[in-house]
Amino acid sequence: MDPTTATNTGLTAAEVAARAARGETNAFESPTSRSVWSIVRANVFTLFNGIILACFLVLLLIGRWQDALFGFSALANTIIGSVQEFRAKRALDRLALMHAPHARVVRDGAEQEIALAEVVLGDLLVLRAGDQVPADARVEASERLQLDESMLTGESDPVDKGVDDAVLSGSIVIGGGGTAVVDKVGADSFANTLSSEAKQFSLVASELRSSINRVLGWVAWIIGPVSLLVLNAQMVSRGGWAEAIESGAWQDAAVAAIAAIVAMIPLGLVLMTSIAFAVGAVKLANRKVLVQELAAVEGLARVDLVCLDKTGTLTEGDIVFDAAHPLGVAPPSAWEDVLAWYGAEPEANATARCLVEPYPVQRVLEPEARIAFSSGRKWSAVGFPGAGTWVLGGPEMVFAAPDDARSASAPSASATTADATTADATTADATTADAAPHAELRRRAAELAATGRRTLVLAHSPEELTPERAEAERLPGALTPVTLLTFRESVRSDAAETLEYFAEQGVAVRIISGDNPQTVAAIAREVGVDAAQGFDARELPTDPDELGEVLEEHLVFGRVTPSQKKDIVTALQKRGHTVAMTGDGVNDALAIKQADIGIAMDSGSAATKAVARIILLDGRFSRLPGVVAEGRQVIANIERVSMLFLTKTAYATGLAVIFGVMLLEFPFLPRQLSVTDGLTIGIPAFFLALMPNRQRYRPGFLRRSLSFAIPAGIVIALVLALYSRMALDAGISQAELRSGSTLILGIVGLWVLIVLSRPIDGLKIVIIGAMMVGLVLIYAIPVVADFLEFVDLSLTTALLVIGASVLAIAGIEVVRFVHRRTAA
Repeated sequence: MDPTTATNTGLTAAEVAARAARGETNAFESPTSRSVWSIVRANVFTLFNGIILACFLVLLLIGRWQDALFGFSALANTIIGSVQEFRAKRALDRLALMHAPHARVVRDGAEQEIALAEVVLGDLLVLRAGDQVPADARVEASERLQLDESMLTGESDPVDKGVDDAVLSGSIVIGGGGTAVVDKVGADSFANTLSSEAKQFSLVASELRSSINRVLGWVAWIIGPVSLLVLNAQMVSRGGWAEAIESGAWQDAAVAAIAAIVAMIPLGLVLMTSIAFAVGAVKLANRKVLVQELAAVEGLARVDLVCLDKTGTLTEGDIVFDAAHPLGVAPPSAWEDVLAWYGAEPEANATARCLVEPYPVQRVLEPEARIAFSSGRKWSAVGFPGAGTWVLGGPEMVFAAPDDARSASAPSASATTADATTADATTADATTADAAPHAELRRRAAELAATGRRTLVLAHSPEELTPERAEAERLPGALTPVTLLTFRESVRSDAAETLEYFAEQGVAVRIISGDNPQTVAAIAREVGVDAAQGFDARELPTDPDELGEVLEEHLVFGRVTPSQKKDIVTALQKRGHTVAMTGDGVNDALAIKQADIGIAMDSGSAATKAVARIILLDGRFSRLPGVVAEGRQVIANIERVSMLFLTKTAYATGLAVIFGVMLLEFPFLPRQLSVTDGLTIGIPAFFLALMPNRQRYRPGFLRRSLSFAIPAGIVIALVLALYSRMALDAGISQAELRSGSTLILGIVGLWVLIVLSRPIDGLKIVIIGAMMVGLVLIYAIPVVADFLEFVDLSLTTALLVIGASVLAIAGIEVVRFVHRRTAA
């Protein structure tokens, strides 16, 4: 029967117009994840950008552009941050679950092809093989209608759809045909609901980024009062506010205050972190790993639990023939020829097509009648002239247990042949072979199914399959089992090795799938996961706390819905886990979006790839250890680099407070601080951030960094204050005092670099040596020395510089000694 011949003639033109006027159409304007303006506003109009801009403008207005070099760092931070967020937004905006450009509907009794957006509520859809369902609907007529919902639900088996069954937008018709009445359109449809939820914008959780932002927040609270304190000290030290304003000395006071303010902001740390992320992303791209958000490089190194989808992650997603287990007495050539016919049959499903290679056609068989396979009854039958009837299907359906045979109830559409122990009741009628003698067959089938293999039985009956019997879809009597056939999903060759790596690194694993839980558990055991059995997600509690307890006790979960996958990730996060989620189907999209790190295969759906933070371009699961290693390198190196920058923030804040309280002139010009920052922090930090480092991730990055930076900064600030006080008491000029202060800061800064770079070897020796040479050159080259306003040091100043440097170095060594023994 052609589906278009159904009695329903569809909506009339007037009904369509009325519903369109009410807005009951499939038109759906997908919301963008975040506007470009909001991204620019968030990265440009920040408190620190405002402070930097104000300082920059003041220096330009008073003609001291030489001291405004710090503005380039702020500009680079803004550009990198905006580009990073815009890339994430663009990926989300490309997210699409519906790809079909047109839909077929029946209106006024005639079939029409219309645009997807023109489908209205109540339209009669015409569904044929290859179509994508354009809107949620209820089946009105079915001619062996079969849908692939795997990308939506995660269940790999095709699903038969009968009258009044629901069909979801985004699913694909893979067999038969039918008609369905639309009951949800536009934003209410399944595909669009999923798309809208997945498009909610969020940046990946980054401990480095959040820790740096926390430091910036602390600095924001103190920078206002400290800047006023410093400005007041600079004005007072120049004769007081009135005299400084009248004489023009306020300009020098403003420059000194700006030097103190800018030094307190660790702008270079933000920039260096972004550069480290970017370089890590480039290196991973060369390994066929696409990082869609830079901080994901760090994120995977922090993961302590990975949730894996079975299909497409642990397995290749396709079915392959495993083995035949002969049982009956039929001549071997007969059943092999029948299997060859099943494999070569034009309408063969994916499982039957696996038979082509092991059973090539030796002779052509012409069937007299046939019953097509149905995922509802789980069997098909074919009759050949003079050869009786052959049945291929699930053992628990073809040879049902006595209780199942008497129940005569319809099977669940979601039942799978892979689990004989939990199969639903069969529709076998009174003509079915006596079930009792086949207990051994069912036991053997159950054993095979428990190993994760899909199990079918080929049975024979001497009775002819007449067209009348085929029309009634009734099994013949006197069935004899001939052979059990097993099929398996092709397990990825790198899955076991990768899971072993995670186990060694202390990363826990949870396997969550839409397939049968026992099948998933068997595949999990095959790749090395110690899972005695799978947990049926239909029994999962809805309470997050109870769900979390179940997730801690079990490793493998089957029959998991897309919303449950998201709930599982959320529950694990609530229990303190940093969760990664891998998958390739639309059904994984929400969980991948919710996870701390979402990982998609390049073969996956567009929606899944759009919300993932990391995409494995060649689909190789074994790429993940390399991603973890790269993330660890970024974290370990940035932690080392952060101690450099935060030490500077600590001593700059200490100097501002001390000199503000003591009413002394600030001992640096902004340009002098810019040069020492570059030699002792900026340039070496760039190289240190990119060096190999296999140190294992440890939580507490900020605490460890500050436990060194704050004491070291205090030591440096106190030593510089002591030097300044003694230099002023000795009658040393302000220009010479600044030259000496810059030299002390350069020497001590290089020593901090040496301390944090230990062990010193290879490239580190070259970098530190080059910075030492650079420090000498800025004093030795006249043009550079004049630009930085350096003057020759007297013997008194030189002795003070040496003494202060030795004192600071000794203090830093004590701080590092204590830090190594107390910082966990």
